[in-house]
Amino acid sequence: MAGRKVLIVYAHQEPKSFNGSLKRVAVEELSKQGCSVMVSDLYAMQFEPRATRNDIVGCLHNSEEFNYGMEALEAYKRGGLSSDLIEEQKKVQEADLMIFQFPLYWFSMPAIMKGWMDRVLVQGFAHEFPNCYDSGLLKNKLALFSFTTGGSKEMYAKGSINGDIRYLLWPMQHGIMHFCGVKVLAPHICFTPEYVSEEKRKDMLIAWAQRLRTLWKEEPIICSPEWYFK
Repeated sequence: MAGRKVLIVYAHQEPKSFNGSLKRVAVEELSKQGCSVMVSDLYAMQFEPRATRNDIVGCLHNSEEFNYGMEALEAYKRGGLSSDLIEEQKKVQEADLMIFQFPLYWFSMPAIMKGWMDRVLVQGFAHEFPNCYDSGLLKNKLALFSFTTGGSKEMYAKGSINGDIRYLLWPMQHGIMHFCGVKVLAPHICFTPEYVSEEKRKDMLIAWAQRLRTLWKEEPIICSPEWYFK
């Protein structure tokens, strides 16, 4: 939709990968709609995933004992976070929608993307108790997790060896996004693109483009334990 702003946080080392193609399709399709699309290509940026003292510019709030959460909160309030975090937070503030594009690693997101979550979504910026979940500080935004798997759809069904794929989404969608107040759209999952035919991969990209064309009409999922574990 024209005038909307989208942030794609992308985590894959290879631009020619299927994840790279999914990211490219999203940029092209959303741009066609008149959206302003920002991309944080974490590997290309050499984004630092570790939450350390280097994230705090200037003096510490408590120089005797380092507490990252407290120091990040105090630094955010005084504008003392490192420049890379300020830049990413600015993108988040501007975005109406955040798309997280990545391959599933060990039932979760890649470490570099988890580091983005840890360092960017700090207390004071994204949440500050009791302002969490439905009253989280990012409550006027949408998020969508788009990812690929190595296992088949059948392997991620309820009762299967891996368990229902929704179980894996609980910490990402609920524990991070919903905690920060973000409304979550249904995930977009491409199962085993590495092991299917080229024709099937093309069909996956077409399906993603088609979904993006009507994305703004979608209703968020109901972020409750029932959605994940019923």
